[in-house]
Amino acid sequence: MTTPPTPRPTTPLAPAADRASLQRHVVRSLVASQVLGGVGLSAGVAVGALLAEEVSGSAKYAGLGGTFQVLGAALVAVPMARVMAARGRRPGLALGYVLAAVGAVGLVTAGVVRSFPLLLVSSLLFGGATASNSQSRYAAADLALPQRRARDLSIVVWATTIGSVLGPNLVGPSAPVADALGLPRLTGPFVFSLVGLLLAIAVVLVRLRPDPLVEARRLAVDEGDEPGEPTHGSVTRGLRVAFSRPAARLGIATLALGHAVMVSVMVMTPLHMAHGHAELTVIGFVISIHILGMFAFSPLTGMAVDRFGGRPVAMLGAGILGAATLLASASPMGESGTLVAGLFLLGLGWSCTLVAGSTLLTAAVPAAERPGAQGASDLLMGLAAGGGGAAAGVIVDRVSFHALALTALAFALAIGVLALTTRTPAEPATA
Repeated sequence: MTTPPTPRPTTPLAPAADRASLQRHVVRSLVASQVLGGVGLSAGVAVGALLAEEVSGSAKYAGLGGTFQVLGAALVAVPMARVMAARGRRPGLALGYVLAAVGAVGLVTAGVVRSFPLLLVSSLLFGGATASNSQSRYAAADLALPQRRARDLSIVVWATTIGSVLGPNLVGPSAPVADALGLPRLTGPFVFSLVGLLLAIAVVLVRLRPDPLVEARRLAVDEGDEPGEPTHGSVTRGLRVAFSRPAARLGIATLALGHAVMVSVMVMTPLHMAHGHAELTVIGFVISIHILGMFAFSPLTGMAVDRFGGRPVAMLGAGILGAATLLASASPMGESGTLVAGLFLLGLGWSCTLVAGSTLLTAAVPAAERPGAQGASDLLMGLAAGGGGAAAGVIVDRVSFHALALTALAFALAIGVLALTTRTPAEPATA
């Protein structure tokens, strides 16, 4: 099937000053949608495991909702890439949020009728919010100047911090809302999720104009940087294109391996602490410190990538992840300073690999191929996270948390080796 030509904007912009003005507007719009989408996502995630346990009637199924959500984020990246290639970022991002909004309604319904299969299907759809939040970083890079690409991308990543902090704090206020609507209390946060997601859809559709991907493609053709070929959204083709370019290949490997290291250690940390009789408030504090490391410093990470290049920051991220896994492996059960430090560094190392990997991939792939390549990268990231989380449970159950952390260390070192040995063209930040 032939992909339709990329639509042209109705009001072409002058390439220089107007491009910078448009890029500022794009970043502001994406930050707003990211905050709203993040609130919608994290408000529901905060009680997802509890709702799954209540609906299924067993604690052993409590993690399946989260697993299906991660899987959903990976799968939604495939049609999202197709839509973005054909029509631009706006309808693609809206698609993910719309699917998540349908999932939020399904999760509320599953809680009312106590249907576990419906809960799993709805969790799959709810993962669309993660897919849209993730793809937003690429939308921020479409029109960015090469020397500011990582910085603009990282600002949108940073905006996730606001939603991640606000969302869980809506759990308490959601109880009276659920009571007023005659719903089970654990479904209340998903009502707030639905509101946040609907607002995110409105921001994307109304504010994100003209479309950054469509406009970037037009500018590339007008300036003679690329031929006027159709934009491609096949993740299979995108993977082939990315793997044919060393920098893009390194970017995808950095993204997938960094995500697998972070998720595998993070998901088992609460269990490691609980086995040492740590209180829930302490566990929550450690996870919040981890989230702080993931997002709060991403603008600094972006500035470092713009200044020094993606490869050095990928190596730095590998080193930080290595230190994090060593600290985690040395931490006793329960609460400990080494675990707090390890989880903070785990988030910070992930931030380095996310921004560096995303920038390497985007810079190395032509604009016409970016939707497919970026969709493929997020698909692999999601699969790596799902596989890492599943393997983590098996390793901890059969061996120990210590063994899990050392296994993650091996993958962190692999990022460093790949970044050190991959030959890429000189990067604009230092060339």
